[in-house]
Amino acid sequence: MTPQIRARDAAASPRPESGGSLAGLRNPLREFYEDPGVPASSGPDRAYRQAEMLATLLGTADCPARIVDVGCGDGFATSVAAARNPAHHFVGIDWSAASIAVARRPGLSVLRGEINAPGLPIASGSVDVVVMSELIEHLLDTDFAVEEANRVLKPNGSLLLSTPNLAAWYNRALLAVGVQPVFSEVSLRSVFGRPGSQVAGHLHMFTRRALTEFLGAYGFTCVRVAGARYHDVPVLLRPFDKMFCHWPSAASILLVHARKS
Repeated sequence: MTPQIRARDAAASPRPESGGSLAGLRNPLREFYEDPGVPASSGPDRAYRQAEMLATLLGTADCPARIVDVGCGDGFATSVAAARNPAHHFVGIDWSAASIAVARRPGLSVLRGEINAPGLPIASGSVDVVVMSELIEHLLDTDFAVEEANRVLKPNGSLLLSTPNLAAWYNRALLAVGVQPVFSEVSLRSVFGRPGSQVAGHLHMFTRRALTEFLGAYGFTCVRVAGARYHDVPVLLRPFDKMFCHWPSAASILLVHARKS
């Protein structure tokens, strides 16, 4: 049974105004993403996967659709998707000024904005597809983000969301021997207790069950959940990673197509 979520109380969630008393406070998360050393590129695997998902979804569209890629980073994935689906209108949004500067290119509309409060610079009910490609794990307020996606979507609009799987097959093995799961973080400054050396800035991790229940609580119906491979899996283990794509609950990456109810 999907739990019911109480709508956010605007009075209980004050939004600091520009120049207000909170304006000068340090924001470690924003500083992390504005750091030039933090990768802003989607990488080819994720970019082409996203383009293919959109092509499948938009194949039956009767008229040009409006697609918003939230957290577009350097715009590579957005531009690949736009090239693969030229009949539709794409907009990329990111909160990083450095990423937006790189993302600006002919034929691609980009806006600086964020899916945290006060929300996306997009009118309500004006978008056919919202893309959140490996974004939700980076967000402080996932509830607000999914509410925003629902707000800007037209009735029956689609959310395409991907995120690393907390319950990936190798994470189950790592936890069994006391190792921190891959993709998870305990610090924005360094990696502790898990394989790898790159801090990714992941704040929330989802299993398949948690993600589908979470989206359902905010007015989405999951049409399809699929699995995808992770590019950094060691070469000898990649056949296993490919095999587990057929069992999304244990796949490396969760791919969700959800529709606004």
